[in-house]
Amino acid sequence: MMKHPDALLPAVDDPALPRVLIIGDSISIGYTQEVRRQLQGIANVHRPPINCGPTIRGLQKIDAWLGDGRWDLIHFNFGLHDIKYADEKGDLTDVASGRQLVPLPDYIAHMETLIARMKQTGATLIWRNTTPVPLGVDGRIPGDEVKYNTAAADLMARHGIATQDLYTFAKAHEKEIQLPVNVHYTEEGYAALGREVASAIREVLEQHRQSCGK
Repeated sequence: MMKHPDALLPAVDDPALPRVLIIGDSISIGYTQEVRRQLQGIANVHRPPINCGPTIRGLQKIDAWLGDGRWDLIHFNFGLHDIKYADEKGDLTDVASGRQLVPLPDYIAHMETLIARMKQTGATLIWRNTTPVPLGVDGRIPGDEVKYNTAAADLMARHGIATQDLYTFAKAHEKEIQLPVNVHYTEEGYAALGREVASAIREVLEQHRQSCGK
């Protein structure tokens, strides 16, 4: 059974509230419900009903994820799946026998395309960087996430997109919130990440409200 299945259920919109879309992999699935709790009465929080995975899946699915509705804010992340080492079927495997699913130059090129498409919605974009890869995990090289985060941060700066540095928060609290030798988190950890994400979204929405004089 998949963990956090409620996060994949469709949200019911309150038409008086702004619409927020979260795009991301299983880390974002883990914190979606906490974000919804934190933003209850403040925003309608949606997400695609799947693990958004690597940028190659994003390129295939972004039109479906965005749909034809209005989005006020999109909070997005890709990276943890891009840096993984995969076999010929695309499944996670050990570094020695696999290949990196999306090399860094391709990752940045994919991100450029995804950003351009999301900008077409008129939504404010927030990039959430990739959380830490601890020593000893299978199929990923610790430190690759830092390289991809650095390149993505430069890209976001060029596009005028804010970066939420969830990596630094998670790294600082790693022993308290992250599962041992695992890229995933405890339930308390996901709640902590969700509070951080909700805070970033709330701040931007409040700035919009003030600028509109509402």
